[in-house]
Amino acid sequence: MPDDAPPLPALPVVWRPRRARVLAYGFASIMVAGAIILAVLLPPPFGLPDKIGVALFGCLIAYILHLLGRLRVEADTKGVTVVNAIRTHRYEWPEVLDVTLPEGEPWPRIDLADGSSVGAMGIQGTEKSRSRQAVTELRTLIHHYGEAPDQT
Repeated sequence: MPDDAPPLPALPVVWRPRRARVLAYGFASIMVAGAIILAVLLPPPFGLPDKIGVALFGCLIAYILHLLGRLRVEADTKGVTVVNAIRTHRYEWPEVLDVTLPEGEPWPRIDLADGSSVGAMGIQGTEKSRSRQAVTELRTLIHHYGEAPDQT
């Protein structure tokens, strides 16, 4: 590794968006509490099924917000796990070629050996310095673990 290369982060490492988690779980808590309060305070024309429906609707919204709050990118000695809102992707180090975060993009793209790429929503581009540091650390890990050693 060249002398000017950034140091390798200690593995395992997890990158999570800070603001998105706070907002998602904060609003999820408000939705559940509000739905329960609304269900309790519904006037008499509404029956028990209506109250249960309101509470379940609040829980459904909270679950959708949880999907946005669980975003993360994990790296360990075997590879990278990208947890996005709906899907979780697991890639071994040789499958991962690079990570890029173009200016103005919401999250970085991880380029794969099969020619495809996947968005890493766990690193939010809006968190400027944190996202740049995370991309630099992930890129360092990709180049360290993913590239074949020099044959000299």
